[in-house]
Amino acid sequence: MNTDVLDLARLQFALTAGGHFLFVALTLGLATVVAGLQTRAAFSGKPLHARMVRFWGQLYVINYAVGIVTGIVMEFQFGLSWSGLTHYAGNVFGASLAVETIVAFFVESTFLGLWIFGWNRFGRWTHLAMIWVVTLTAYLSAYWILVSNGFLNHPVGYRVADGELVLDDAVAVLTNPAALLAFGHILGGSLLTAGFFVAGVSAYHLFRRTPEREFFGRSLRVGVFLSFPALVVTAAFGGVQLTALAELQPMKSAVFRQQAADVARVQADMVARFGPGDYVPSEAWTRGGALLMLIAFGLMMYLTLAGVVLVCFPRAVHRFRLWHLALMAAVPLPYLAMTGGWVFREAGRQPWVVYGLLRTQDAVSDVPPGAMRASLAVFTTLFAVLAVVNARLLVRYARRGPTDTGLGRDDRTPDGDPAGSLPATRY
Repeated sequence: MNTDVLDLARLQFALTAGGHFLFVALTLGLATVVAGLQTRAAFSGKPLHARMVRFWGQLYVINYAVGIVTGIVMEFQFGLSWSGLTHYAGNVFGASLAVETIVAFFVESTFLGLWIFGWNRFGRWTHLAMIWVVTLTAYLSAYWILVSNGFLNHPVGYRVADGELVLDDAVAVLTNPAALLAFGHILGGSLLTAGFFVAGVSAYHLFRRTPEREFFGRSLRVGVFLSFPALVVTAAFGGVQLTALAELQPMKSAVFRQQAADVARVQADMVARFGPGDYVPSEAWTRGGALLMLIAFGLMMYLTLAGVVLVCFPRAVHRFRLWHLALMAAVPLPYLAMTGGWVFREAGRQPWVVYGLLRTQDAVSDVPPGAMRASLAVFTTLFAVLAVVNARLLVRYARRGPTDTGLGRDDRTPDGDPAGSLPATRY
């Protein structure tokens, strides 16, 4: 094993997996927001509610389309950089990845396409059902990914046969606490990300005194009232995970809490079980990621608590410009928290890629350092380009507001529907 190859492979996967995760979080959260808004529009029949579906739905589609490309690119790395992992544990964790691919590409994408192009063609209840199928399959997709990741962090339900891991108890794998707790944490974080995004975009338009006061006033309330419970759920699952670490990954827990005696004890235990080696993860990455997550959480907590109070006053919603600036500046906070949490989760389990079973150095592919450098350069450049394109598109269409929304335009008429209005499509 070449140490340069190992370091390059870890850096490449960290950048691409972390980057893809940021797309996924906003996609999950916005899908739920759009589904909720469309449910309200279907029952109320009010044009304003339908316009909100179209505006926020367009931003959701942009983020989904770019994010799906990053997911495809990321999965190439398992065969390219981590052949040792796929050969040793692919029979267990690879199955859930395959199911996720089927769910994401064949179900979620199909119904999303029907939803995008089904405006003015399906009845309102059929069209509403489509976005809920998209949302629920997005949740399923996230669950299957976390089943795979949970197995790497806390392997259960397996047996060893001919030097490879074989699935022995599917129920144990599917109910792995490392997966279920992370699933709740991720869903809460995704809703929190969407809440801050919706509130931030709405605050931008209210700050600029755009004519759509009612539209963005309502949207700001949606973002704020979504953010607070989402933060509570995220914190609750995060706290349970931190408590469970002492049992599931005692070394990570000891490093995070800076308990030198426990670090030495766990190191000695692992040497006795697995042989000589350094089983202490990087304190800088482990604690640094955790502290970034907790600091961002603290800032979001104060902001959401203040927001829940301020949003009850219409004058503050429409005229409190300092609050608007704070909401705009706070949009990156959930991303910082998620990045820190992801680094803490993944870096803290080193030197294991499958905890207690397969070391990271034994999982990396036997490829020349030059090939890995070229792969890192290509993947990093591609992800950077996709991130920039996604950010520019989101900013561009968010700034335009709901007066120029292509999603849901009725193309059965020569000129389409009037700008910013929803045709009588049984809404």
